[in-house]
Amino acid sequence: MRGAAALELENVTRTFGTKVAVAQLSLQVQVGELFAFLGPNGAGKTTTIKMICGLLRPNQGTLRVCGYDALRQPELARAALSYVPDNPYLYEKLTGREFFQLVLDLYNISPTEGKRRLDYLIQIFDLSNYLDDLTETYSHGMKQRVAFAAALLHGAPVLIVDEPTLGLDPFAMRALKNLLRQYTRQGATVFLSTHSLDLVEALADRIGIIAQGRLIAVGTLEELRRRTHCTGSLEEVFLQLIEGALHQQGHGTPCRS
Repeated sequence: MRGAAALELENVTRTFGTKVAVAQLSLQVQVGELFAFLGPNGAGKTTTIKMICGLLRPNQGTLRVCGYDALRQPELARAALSYVPDNPYLYEKLTGREFFQLVLDLYNISPTEGKRRLDYLIQIFDLSNYLDDLTETYSHGMKQRVAFAAALLHGAPVLIVDEPTLGLDPFAMRALKNLLRQYTRQGATVFLSTHSLDLVEALADRIGIIAQGRLIAVGTLEELRRRTHCTGSLEEVFLQLIEGALHQQGHGTPCRS
């Protein structure tokens, strides 16, 4: 139900030695929302995602996934989400079909329901001609498609996606956009980290921007435009906010409308 929190982060901090990767990050993402998480390279995006997914532990703070405490209830929290990393890992000595069957077995999905879900995803991502090839022969874009399909197989209420557009051709990009729209319309939540600002501008309900490990802005595109007094594209708004944060100023440089 929209309005509830699918993801909650409260004062989350993660350090690596003396380097602060994420500092006192507080954020809520609502059920049914497509939330875009943006920032320059090294800003803390992937570290944040790995903490949400349970791959890294925060030094302090609280993380909840669908109400489950990610530190105290890690199995329940992880079961509520799917994760597509920026560099998808597949078992290279399995065919695509065998890899999907492994995922279905891991989640105890019945053969009938598994076939229904898999047939749909094979069609969406145009995978039928590659299913019986070893995944080690796949291009990066094909591996990305397979990783997406596998992440969606068990119907988790929260989908975490890190740089989904790398290696995707225009047809796969269109399929991805349609799929993410449909996923949120069905009540699921998408947490999307990407450098593709066009994709974000087309899909995101809200946007969070992080720089140097700190959240510097959250809101709809229109709210961010009002904040920066910029009526241009998301790229212009984003660059203005980042420049302002990096120079520790209240405003960035003026942008063109």
